[in-house]
Amino acid sequence: MNARFSTEALNAQVRAVRVPSPAGSRDVLTIDLAAQPQPTAPAGHAVVRVQAAAINPSDVKASLGLMPQAVWPRSPGRDFAGTVVDGPSAWVGREIYGSAGDVGITRDGSHARWLVLPEAALRERPHNISMDEAGAVGVPFVTAYEGFRRSGMPREGQTVLVLGANGKVGQAAVQLAAMGGANVIAVQRRAGPFEGFACAPVDVIDASTEDVAARVRELTNGRGANIVYNTVGSAYFEAANKSMAKGATQIFIATHDRAVPFDIFAFYRGMHTYVGIDSLALDCIAASAQLDAMRDGFERGLLKPFPVARTFALDDALEAYRAVLSGSNDRMVLNP
Repeated sequence: MNARFSTEALNAQVRAVRVPSPAGSRDVLTIDLAAQPQPTAPAGHAVVRVQAAAINPSDVKASLGLMPQAVWPRSPGRDFAGTVVDGPSAWVGREIYGSAGDVGITRDGSHARWLVLPEAALRERPHNISMDEAGAVGVPFVTAYEGFRRSGMPREGQTVLVLGANGKVGQAAVQLAAMGGANVIAVQRRAGPFEGFACAPVDVIDASTEDVAARVRELTNGRGANIVYNTVGSAYFEAANKSMAKGATQIFIATHDRAVPFDIFAFYRGMHTYVGIDSLALDCIAASAQLDAMRDGFERGLLKPFPVARTFALDDALEAYRAVLSGSNDRMVLNP
């Protein structure tokens, strides 16, 4: 492992991942492992002993300098689950979970033993999911939920089309749409985990072998989808537009190509709406509130956490970061 250890860190228990500056590329990515004394909670804040923290693609991309708002040096990590050890007496000893667009980007994050949070960001962990699972649901479910919140939550009688349903945001969107009672169509390029994963049946389209728009029209008796959650962007832009019903909304969270052909005539004649989502704009208070809005779904089993494929100790963080950068879609978690 190419992590650098200071003499102080070698003589103390390693407690926090530190990224000193933008790496620029995966090949030169290095991290520091630094001793982290337990902080004292400032007024209105709490100190959390982090027990599980997902490694999101955005965590690692920020370490490469791909997030212009990121500050240096800092500890990455946007998702977290752990136990409150200092702060408001009503919270001390309670297990919490959450997510953020600022934590791990503009302030120190959860890839560390200790995390300081505003009291307003504290949300109790759902009782029926494990600590590792709680630390891994944040960014994907918050992003999916925010898209639906902005577009109108899925409901019975609607059709929701999720493009890029292999990804974690896509999987979360499928689950949320199914929980809302909508008819769900998932577009992917390989077999997905929707059998027994979503709380209702899901129609699956294999984009590598089928005409997506034609198949959507067939499944909806020609009407098209009321909500299109496009998690990929440009690659599905044309198919998504052709799949939209009259008055439909399309949600975007990412893209490969920034410029795409846009048919203004089809857009206004279709009475369509486009919604853009940037989960980094949600601070830890807003993001954790969004996550907590899904608590009932998790506790009733209508929403299921992602299987955690592998857990890592902090001193193996560089290996984990590189695995995420390699394109692995497995959910990986640090256990500080």
